[in-house]
Amino acid sequence: MVFNKILIIRFSSIGDVVLTTPIVRCIKKQLNAEIHFLIKQGYAHVIHENPYIDQIHHLKEDLNETISVLKNEAFDLVIDLQKNFRSFRICTALGCKTIRFDKMNVRKWMAVNLKINRLPTDKHLVDRYFDALKEISIHDDGQGLDYFIMPEDEYDAQGLVSGINYQVLILGATYFTKRIPREKCEEIIAITDKHTVLLGGADVSGLANELAMLFPQKVVNFCGKIGLGVSAGMVKHAKNIITGDTGLMHIAAALQKEVTVLWGNTIPEFGMYPYYGFKNHDKHLDLQVQNLTCRPCSKLGFERCPKGHFRCMLDIAII
Repeated sequence: MVFNKILIIRFSSIGDVVLTTPIVRCIKKQLNAEIHFLIKQGYAHVIHENPYIDQIHHLKEDLNETISVLKNEAFDLVIDLQKNFRSFRICTALGCKTIRFDKMNVRKWMAVNLKINRLPTDKHLVDRYFDALKEISIHDDGQGLDYFIMPEDEYDAQGLVSGINYQVLILGATYFTKRIPREKCEEIIAITDKHTVLLGGADVSGLANELAMLFPQKVVNFCGKIGLGVSAGMVKHAKNIITGDTGLMHIAAALQKEVTVLWGNTIPEFGMYPYYGFKNHDKHLDLQVQNLTCRPCSKLGFERCPKGHFRCMLDIAII
């Protein structure tokens, strides 16, 4: 069967959308099809510069409105990389061939609630995407993730950090239990002879200001001051990246940077560790507390440690 017009569905968030980019690239190159992407408007900037996407559609509050727009496109194939109730409704309404992937929700539930880990240790989410696409003969090209920075954003980033040798410390994350705590940030900054550029949103600007005051000669604070594109430009030209389980972690991997990940409430076995592609050298290091009975406590995260001690982060040995 020939597929000329394909819709890929992934609503959010930054990291999850970046993880779809090998699928987008390989389908475009191997099928030469017209590629459309359905995403929440607030995350569309993540793929705005992607040359393998022909058209971006925004998910509307009224799902019927979204379905009406998509029906007019007459897709041959839908690839559902969201796999939730809303995406199921969309796929059903469009009435064309649909491909979905294995989310391993039962195994994740067992890991979180029963602390029985039956998750594969070497099976990334991207690999599961490609497993689902075998039926249409799409194969992984081994090139890893894509993230395309607007030239003006990269220019601005280089201007802001001109002349300094720096590492990036990412403070931001959607959930508190994925964020690197102050104590660990201080250790990370203290042991390096490089400048440390702090990145994150306004929600971590208080911590960032405190770190900048504590290390005035070593810290450059951009938390809450620049957008994602300029932040990505700074990541691209950094010597190395230190991060929690965040969207910028995946952007750093897309840019083939050396990444050290501090894992808090989540675990790499969920399949969302930095992904470089089998043709590239894996440049990431996982730091985590092993044999902690309460970990993982969630496949997403919490606004506070459910146990109150946050040992999953605080007990990590910084090397």
